[in-house]
Amino acid sequence: MMWALADGDGWRRWRCVGSALVVLVCVLAAPAPAAADFRLCNNTGSRIGIAIGYKDRDGWTTEGWWNLAPRACETLMHGSLIARYYYIHAVDYDRGGEWSGQAYMCTREKEFTIRGTEDCLVRGYERTGFFEVDTTEQRSWTVQLTDSPSPASSPAMPSYLPPPPGGRPPPQPGSPK
Repeated sequence: MMWALADGDGWRRWRCVGSALVVLVCVLAAPAPAAADFRLCNNTGSRIGIAIGYKDRDGWTTEGWWNLAPRACETLMHGSLIARYYYIHAVDYDRGGEWSGQAYMCTREKEFTIRGTEDCLVRGYERTGFFEVDTTEQRSWTVQLTDSPSPASSPAMPSYLPPPPGGRPPPQPGSPK
């Protein structure tokens, strides 16, 4: 215990060093904030294109296209989720097929952000079916797109792993929530 023999100034130095170490340990040990994002993972062997639809305080928006390599994930929405329900449309570029549903929204072939879901064709867009994802009001969510697991299904028709039980019934054809 050599430092026990330090004079008054020595003790002050040791207390400053000790305090700095305690602060450093607390900063390093503090948990990092949890990521809060909407992510999509492509668990297929094909390249896929993704479009997303959601409702925020200004109304409906659709955005696309994200291009995902096989067995890759992408963050589509950064930060805490702004809605409980999101809508996804995906296209398998390599084998054909798509992930779609009964909630119709506007898309186009090139990169897009489109406000509103009404009169897609009149406004020069395509009318495209999206499937619903119920995030159960979580702060973050990941969608897993997979190849069809059923041998009775067409091998080129992909499938979606649904969220945990307790979701809502699907929307009525032609009208997102």
